Amino acid sequence: MIRLLLANAALVAPLVAWAIAQVLKFIVDYVIHRRPDFTCLVTPGGMPSSHSTLVSCMSVTVGRTSGWGSPIFAVASVLSLIVLYDAAGIRRAAGRQARIVNRIVDDLYRKHRIKEERLRELLGHTPLEVLAGVGLGTAVALGWPIG
Repeated sequence: MIRLLLANAALVAPLVAWAIAQVLKFIVDYVIHRRPDFTCLVTPGGMPSSHSTLVSCMSVTVGRTSGWGSPIFAVASVLSLIVLYDAAGIRRAAGRQARIVNRIVDDLYRKHRIKEERLRELLGHTPLEVLAGVGLGTAVALGWPIG
């Protein structure tokens, strides 16, 4: 059973690509801030988008293994487009809303009217972060041995 799962390129390659993206996210954050932040390994947002990396690698690997005209490649591609749209659109908008709510909370907290409780602002990705994730996922998928 484990051997079959490990032999499944459409499962293993995207997970490896995701792990690479998470490590790259940590490195990019370290270069920018000059201090290690291990939360980068498990939190959303950042460069490159690990969601974009995962789904693009999955789609390209499915295309390579099952055929570019196969129904399963179509399903993988549609799923990937939904995730890419969500990563760059909906989650980014939610992050902007969190930033505004946090400003309101800061203002009310300063006036001692409420207890300060902040929302996470970095939820989504810039288009460049999503594009970098797609590039990384595609590169891993194209380089992965299909057997």
